[in-house]
Amino acid sequence: MNTEISKAVGHLGAGELVGFPTDTVYGIAADPYQEDAVRRLSDLKGRDSSKPLAVLVADMDQAISLVKFDDLALDLAEAHWPGGLTLVLRRIESVPEWIGDARSRTVGVRCPDHPLVLELLREFGPLVVTSANLSGDEPANTADQAAGALGDGVAQYIGGDSGGVPPSTVVDLTQPAPFVLRQGLVTI
Repeated sequence: MNTEISKAVGHLGAGELVGFPTDTVYGIAADPYQEDAVRRLSDLKGRDSSKPLAVLVADMDQAISLVKFDDLALDLAEAHWPGGLTLVLRRIESVPEWIGDARSRTVGVRCPDHPLVLELLREFGPLVVTSANLSGDEPANTADQAAGALGDGVAQYIGGDSGGVPPSTVVDLTQPAPFVLRQGLVTI
């Protein structure tokens, strides 16, 4: 494990926030199982805490530890993961209510196509994540841009550039028909 990843695992385990480049935009993350860390992530961005945050996963095993997959979800994940597609699915019973949308009992999950992030996810586990910017501002694409926007509220900014492409497409698969909540990198 490289030293940046090792430091990030320590920060995340301590309930701190970590920034890193992804295949889309530069992101900031927290341990989804630490409610205070998730709240701190929303607060730092100035984001409405009732607006759900997505969870990044390293693979299908991590995804099924959070949400229930049907055949369509499996097909979409197989076709677009790793990559720029977030799938909103029903969470499993053991997932705490502060992960995802408490009202609808859903979680948006995505497997990113970025080797550094995948290594971090394999070492730490799933991460709740959002773009590294103040709510309403343009997403950051570099560690320097993220640090300029969020300052020392983030314990570690891992260097490197993001893909610099649009954010992920978000598709709600809990409705009778798939519903695109945000059109992004992947066209559905």
